[in-house]
Amino acid sequence: MIINLLRGATAFYLALTPLALPSPAAMAATMTAAVVPVPEVLPLEDAVGKLPVADEDRTGYTRDSFRHWNTGLAPADGCNTRNEVLLAEAVQDPTVAAGCRLSGGKWLSYYDNVEVIEAGKLDIDHMVPLAEAWDSGASAWDAKRREAYANDQGAAASLVAVTARTNRSKADQDPATWMPPLPDAHCRYIGEWTATKLRWGLTVDQTEAEALKVYAEACETTIVHYNPAP
Repeated sequence: MIINLLRGATAFYLALTPLALPSPAAMAATMTAAVVPVPEVLPLEDAVGKLPVADEDRTGYTRDSFRHWNTGLAPADGCNTRNEVLLAEAVQDPTVAAGCRLSGGKWLSYYDNVEVIEAGKLDIDHMVPLAEAWDSGASAWDAKRREAYANDQGAAASLVAVTARTNRSKADQDPATWMPPLPDAHCRYIGEWTATKLRWGLTVDQTEAEALKVYAEACETTIVHYNPAP
C-alpha cells in the first residue's frame, strides 16, 4: 500500500563517477534533494547514553497544544493520521469505505500480544506521550512542530496501534513507572521509546534515565534505529 511505502521511508543515495559528471545546475539540484537526515543505528545502551538529562516541567501543558489527528501523509485519501496508522499496521487489511470508514481487518497489539478485529477497539499510542514530550522539550516548540510530532509517521515507532486498555493504563507515564504488560515486549518498547526521544531531541529526567539504563543492560542485543526529525 502507498501508506506503507511512505511511512518510515528511507533516503536513496547516488554515487557519482568522474566519467559522468552532471552539470553544475544538476549538481545543485541533487545536493538540495539530498539534504536528508542521516539515519543512526546503535546499540540500545549507547543510544540511552546519548539522551540528555534534564528536569521536567509541565507548566502550561494542554493536550490541545498538539493538533491531532490531521490529514496524514496522503490528504487525498480522505484518511486522517489515526486511520493511516491503522492501515499501515494491519496484519490483515480492513475494507476502506467512503470517508475512510474501516471495517474488518486484524491487528496485533504488541504491548499485550492481543489480536484485535475491530478498529474502534484500538488506540493510536504516542510512543512518548504528548505530556511527556511537553515536559521534555516540546514546550519550547512552535505549534507547527508540535503538530508534526503528534502526527509523526516518518518513523514507525512514533505512533503504534495498541489495545485501548493498555494505552489508557500507560497514560502519560514514562518507563520508570509503566511498561507494557507483556514482558517479551519490554526490549522493543525501550528501544522505540529511546529512538523517539532521540529523533525529536527530547530529554529524560534522572529517574527515567536510570530506568532506561537498567532495561538497556537487560536488552543487550537490542538495536536502536532513528532518523532526526526534519
